[in-house]
Amino acid sequence: MANDPFAPKDAPPSDVEHIKINSNYLRGSLAATLEDRITGSIPEDDNRLMKHHGSYMQDDRDLRNERTKQKLEPAYQFMLRIRAAGGIITPQQWLVIDDLAQNYASGSIRLTTRQSFQLHGIIKWNMKHTVKTINDTLLTTLAACGDVNRNVMCNPNPYQSDVHAEVYQWADRISEHLLPQSRAYHELWLDGEKVFDSQDGVEQEPIYTKVYLPRKFKIGIAVPPSNDVDVYSQDLGFIAIIENGKLAGFNVTAGGGLGMTHGDTLTYPQLGRVVGFCTPEQAVDVAEKTVTIQRDYGDRSVRKHARFKYTIDDRGIEWFKDELTRRLGWSLEPAREYRFDSNGDRYGWVKGTNGKWNLTLFIQNGRVADDEQGQIMTGLREIAKFHKGDYRLTANQNLIIGNVSSQSKRKIEKLAEQYGLTSGLNSSALRRNSMACVALPTCGLAMAESERYLPSLVGKLETILAEEGLAEQEIVIRMTGCPNGCARSSLGEIGFIGKAPGKYNLYLGASFNGDRLNKLYRENIGEEQILSELKPIIARYAREREIGEHFGDFVIRAGYVTAVTSGTNFHA
Repeated sequence: MANDPFAPKDAPPSDVEHIKINSNYLRGSLAATLEDRITGSIPEDDNRLMKHHGSYMQDDRDLRNERTKQKLEPAYQFMLRIRAAGGIITPQQWLVIDDLAQNYASGSIRLTTRQSFQLHGIIKWNMKHTVKTINDTLLTTLAACGDVNRNVMCNPNPYQSDVHAEVYQWADRISEHLLPQSRAYHELWLDGEKVFDSQDGVEQEPIYTKVYLPRKFKIGIAVPPSNDVDVYSQDLGFIAIIENGKLAGFNVTAGGGLGMTHGDTLTYPQLGRVVGFCTPEQAVDVAEKTVTIQRDYGDRSVRKHARFKYTIDDRGIEWFKDELTRRLGWSLEPAREYRFDSNGDRYGWVKGTNGKWNLTLFIQNGRVADDEQGQIMTGLREIAKFHKGDYRLTANQNLIIGNVSSQSKRKIEKLAEQYGLTSGLNSSALRRNSMACVALPTCGLAMAESERYLPSLVGKLETILAEEGLAEQEIVIRMTGCPNGCARSSLGEIGFIGKAPGKYNLYLGASFNGDRLNKLYRENIGEEQILSELKPIIARYAREREIGEHFGDFVIRAGYVTAVTSGTNFHA
């Protein structure tokens, strides 16, 4: 690589790169740090490594000022993320997560936009027990965060076809193949025996090497016509191609990513571009070689410029295709035709191809808790105690109670009614298509509220829509508390990105099926201006929309924003 004109520049690597290299394959001083009972925090170097083990150190920002007045350290706690490829777990695993949430975390469970679980509010000296208990139930937190490949997403619906089950198997294989191989996780959390390589004292990482990746890496698999995983937002995407009822293979997309930094034009959301087609048996190889390209060529000096989308944009999509061909030893075939029509979930009861029933529940912003709206947590716990099928997390923060027998269906219906579990059919179409990140009070990056605020804002917009006869009009609305894009706000027909407390940038014009980004419409505005800006647009949409025209398409046709042409997506 030394003579390669496209090799990374000579700028010194960031401090995170030094931390990883000197960590002895993600060990660092974490073992000693976790034993320390003097403080609830950990040093920043160890916090960087902790992410690779599936956790971030946070503090309760609602309590910061009061604790400062009392001369106390911040209320340090840890977020723990549990990965499950495709978001599929057993009812028994759900009960373990529920128990941990009640006894060691904040009392609620968060379903993420990547089909993972998050537990918030775990204190340092309870971390080892919590992680070990998760692993005892055959789940893991390894690589749920950090500079590695994250949870592999796929369409979770078990009822649509046999192809969906096959696609899940490939998602699981890719996920397992790209897990870090270091024994550090087992040593730290599972009392694993220390393992050393006879040559240099530590074992090797065959894919990541000692430097791991420059930044996080995300993979998702979509099954048309549903783009529920927002496949173009992934660093690497696979689009299932079904021919004669069989999985023929996957169209491959590369270079997606939605994070950016306010005021920095060198950072931007980007949609992945379709680069070719591979057979199912080739998918794992494509994933591995793509990851190694990012490992070798991603920017290790400027972390804001370290995502795979910038690696491709700096060198060109043809460079990536050539490099991928060189590493594979064979070329991708030309992309095949496909079509997406939506990126949301299908709610309610649906009978599967195997004769079993599946219930998709609306979980607003993914928060599983008991509150004035209903006893969601208790209800799901009671169902899990007898359910023989599975629980499936969707990419839109909802939950499928899957593979329900006809005998159990009536009992689940009664419990759902008793505890206030809902399929969302009694909520507006706007609310069912809403999504928000966690933001305050736990996320250290949040500039504004998101999960705690969006339901209220949606309520006010519901009134406007109802006045215009649009109560059941589906519009994708998303909010994030910062520009990192965790709730994929750049793909909302109406998108909000937090700028400051109570202030948001308003974006309009993404497509309903997730193949077009939105565009900035108004900057740094509060609720009053948000409503005053959207009300006349909604009124005009009600009067002038064409048959079947979605809101995002209308605002472009009406000239409120211009279409963003990011990437060259291939469609039938």
